[in-house]
Amino acid sequence: MAKPVMIQGTSSHVGKSILTTALCRIFLQDGFQVVPFKAQNMALNSYVTKTGEEMGRAQVAQAEAAGLEPMVEMNPVLLKPTGNAKSQVILKGSPVGNMSAAEYHNGYSLKALQVVEECLKKLDREYEIMVIEGAGSPAEVNLKANDIVNMRIAKLLQAPVLLVADIDRGGALAAVVGTLELLEPEERELVKGIIINKFRGDIRLLQPALEFLEQKTGKPVLGVIPHLERLGIDDEDSVSLDEKKMAGQRDLEIAVIRTPKISNFTDFDALAGESDVAIRYVKRGEAIGQPDLIILPGSKNTLEDLLYLKEMGYDRELERLLAAGRPVIGICGGYQMLGKAILDPEHTESELESAAGLGLLDTVTTFAADKVTHQVSATCNGAGFLGIEAAGLPVTGYEIHMGRTEFGETVQSAFTIHRRSEQEVACQDGVVRQDGLVMGTYIHGIFDNDQYRRSILNALRERKGLAPLDSMSNSRAEKQASYNRLADTVRAHLDMAALYRMMGL
Repeated sequence: MAKPVMIQGTSSHVGKSILTTALCRIFLQDGFQVVPFKAQNMALNSYVTKTGEEMGRAQVAQAEAAGLEPMVEMNPVLLKPTGNAKSQVILKGSPVGNMSAAEYHNGYSLKALQVVEECLKKLDREYEIMVIEGAGSPAEVNLKANDIVNMRIAKLLQAPVLLVADIDRGGALAAVVGTLELLEPEERELVKGIIINKFRGDIRLLQPALEFLEQKTGKPVLGVIPHLERLGIDDEDSVSLDEKKMAGQRDLEIAVIRTPKISNFTDFDALAGESDVAIRYVKRGEAIGQPDLIILPGSKNTLEDLLYLKEMGYDRELERLLAAGRPVIGICGGYQMLGKAILDPEHTESELESAAGLGLLDTVTTFAADKVTHQVSATCNGAGFLGIEAAGLPVTGYEIHMGRTEFGETVQSAFTIHRRSEQEVACQDGVVRQDGLVMGTYIHGIFDNDQYRRSILNALRERKGLAPLDSMSNSRAEKQASYNRLADTVRAHLDMAALYRMMGL
């Protein structure tokens, strides 16, 4: 049976996911078979497993830190906001429909609990340690009756809970005291320790506050974790984009248009990790500027994000930039927007039935009720984006989309997919415009392929008269190094001996 430990927070975005990731790597380093778990996740940043099931990206990072292949039992319920106060509900990797918050919390969440419990039992049998992440705050009294992700799970497993507060926001002491005060006595008893996260400054100046906190709550402060910059680890949701700072002056600038329903923005993390690249997220009202590459990202509501581009005038700005030779790539929803039209006759994503696209590619996309979710292996076709000769270059990634895109007669496809969810196939994906300046693809994670990423960056360099770079970063190795750096930092600032005792290890 697995020994559980649970990370809960005083609010959202206090660092629960990152600390869960750190503990997964620490326990792995210490020789344990460890598995992450989060009963319910709300995020637009998702991933597809080898068997074609969808799960939250944060649990994928945690699985990687634990040395495991991601599987949906780690995240049985995923909620993906679609707009109009509704979310698509993904249960054990498959969509079951769109629901309002009231429909989900008052009618469906406790039904999903049965699946959550089944997944917990499976993980409990197969692993030695389970690191469980909560969501938001356990003290949301209006949601507590139907909550399936915080104290209900802690009580079910009798898991020791570590309560995390973000001191960088201010009010951390009050948040800890207030959270504990709002818990029921049996829930408060499960909280075995406090973690102060994202600390900047001199720990000696904080010591009186820590002593007060321990006296006031009767709970030990197990650690004060320093604020960590540029972790190189996948983020859970787009809130983290607010904290992403553009790197200083670099040879290449890439602009990602941050649409309201942006999804899978981790597609661009490998680009941001390159020494010659600065990534800038174009927020509402900001000009695109004069970047070397413009990217339209994935979207959970493609039609609404398309209307946003038009409302803000980005459609006209893209036309001007393209006319000046600035290239554009669209990923998934961004790819759909680049076409001539988007049709949604069954109102799969929106109340709208159709909208004219940006007209930059000869494609038409129609939304269907069933979702395509696959890991894919593919090769590049012919003369590709920016005229790159990469025919036969292998790439891997994953697909998550409701739309089906039809090509016009004159298009050049970007990739040939040879394998989907471990099944041999032979189908075309994506489009490269005849002038090589516009490309769209459904393949998420395309820039995680080191050789392909560098070929694009070198083509952009040559367009600016810069010499290509021979060095090629290894994104997988760098990610593993990031997990180790995170684990080393947390281990140095967390009382691991006390934690092991709390867990009975």
